[in-house]
Amino acid sequence: MLKSTHATRGIFVAPHHLAAQAGRDVLKAGGNAVEAMVAAAASIAVVYPHMNAIGGDGFWLIHEPGKAPVAIDACGSSAALADRTFYAGLETIPSRGPTAALTVAGTIGGWAKALEVAAGWGTPLPLRDLLAEAIGQARNGIVVSRSQAHLTRVKLDELKDVPGFADVYLSNGQVPAEGSLMKQTALGDTLAHLAEKGLDDFYRGELAARMAAELEQLGSPLRLADLQGYQAQVVTPLQVRLGDATLYNMPPPTQGLASLLILGVFERLKVAEAEGFAHVHGLVESTKQAFMIRDRVVTDPRRVPADPQGFLAPDNLDALAAEVDRDSALEWPRPTSPGDTIWMGCIDNEGRAVSFIQSVYWEFGSGVVLPSSGVAWQNRGISFSLDTSALQALEPGRKPFHTLNPALALFDDGRVLSYGTMGGEGQPQTQAALFSRYRLGSDLQAAITAPRWLLGRTWGDVSTSLKLENRFPAELVEQLRAAGHVIEVLDEAFSDTMGHAGALLRHPSGVLEGAADPRSDGSVCGL
Repeated sequence: MLKSTHATRGIFVAPHHLAAQAGRDVLKAGGNAVEAMVAAAASIAVVYPHMNAIGGDGFWLIHEPGKAPVAIDACGSSAALADRTFYAGLETIPSRGPTAALTVAGTIGGWAKALEVAAGWGTPLPLRDLLAEAIGQARNGIVVSRSQAHLTRVKLDELKDVPGFADVYLSNGQVPAEGSLMKQTALGDTLAHLAEKGLDDFYRGELAARMAAELEQLGSPLRLADLQGYQAQVVTPLQVRLGDATLYNMPPPTQGLASLLILGVFERLKVAEAEGFAHVHGLVESTKQAFMIRDRVVTDPRRVPADPQGFLAPDNLDALAAEVDRDSALEWPRPTSPGDTIWMGCIDNEGRAVSFIQSVYWEFGSGVVLPSSGVAWQNRGISFSLDTSALQALEPGRKPFHTLNPALALFDDGRVLSYGTMGGEGQPQTQAALFSRYRLGSDLQAAITAPRWLLGRTWGDVSTSLKLENRFPAELVEQLRAAGHVIEVLDEAFSDTMGHAGALLRHPSGVLEGAADPRSDGSVCGL
């Protein structure tokens, strides 16, 4: 069994070891947790391109000891031209190609806003130093990972003809082999340009003008004015009180509300031990209660029909817990969404903690790679509906629904837990499994390594079953079936379906503890 990693002067976790090392190296150079995260965010956009890119969105939770956590919403809005007229004759927004690239990419703006938040923490490191590792990785080449090769192969038919995709992500028209070298020269030049001109150039400079012209030429509704009007925002995180801890997560348009609701409901079931029927069944049923609220509430922040924090009030959580049948499963055919994302965490020598997530939505996003910049653009806007009566109805200037939700917990005794995962619909479920296992006595690494489950559809699957990794005891699987759960036992012991989780913990003594997911190519790097 893998054990948690420990450190004392700083710690970083990422789903790719090179990104974790990039973050660790910034900490070693005297940088703070935010600076380390920017370096790692740039690196992982290069070394894990199937999961994220600088043409995507991001969300931050930043904690400075003695202060309330700060949240940053780095989600881009839909283009001014992105309305039902633009998609006339279609029932749904195409999932790939230029017309799927309909929202501004917000993550670079989030990097800038986070660096503003951290500006008072001491003499900042130069941006060129933060981006140097990613620039070198893009120009010199990355080693294609198993998951990149696999997902390129699986999604090839829907991506190979998308403008720019084959030029960057295929090798002579073929899926690159695991272990082969892949260079992203244009992306490296773009990161070098940003290091010289500043991150704002992505939206209001030479780079913005070039990207906007190429997006328009390819057929995207995005224009330069959409980029110029974008700013990442500091927002108030949602929070819920559970026993001796306060948990924080993102407000809409993310599903952070669902993550907190699951744990708020589960807490009231008073499960005493992890891994048994009461634990798994209780979390699955809590998930159903949370998702029913999420699906009718979470949308563009300006259109949320009710205050999301109100759903986390103790009396509401009591009422939801009362709806949970401790012995039987609620019937559950619900629509869900896939997603491709990375989560990373950092705690620096001063105890400042970051929980961060960055995504292009589906694997490789829209598939569009802009030729002069090498920027791969997200397809987050396909979560909009062309149905005018839908909660996620497409209109210009709206923020799309996001599965992304980084998590943070502050304990009364001084412990700080930064945790999260990729995995679309599975994100709040994995967060709940991780946190509840830790609260019930599990080692941090064991909480991530232990077998996981997923309620619903993901990775393009059409089934809404309760999916289990095959390491669950047969007796527990049969108990869940007997309770009415529609069970699907996966072939894998460690399945990508369950996402790539990570967690970092700062103990009151100052000792730092970290855990990475064996399902990923990641690692924990400490000082």
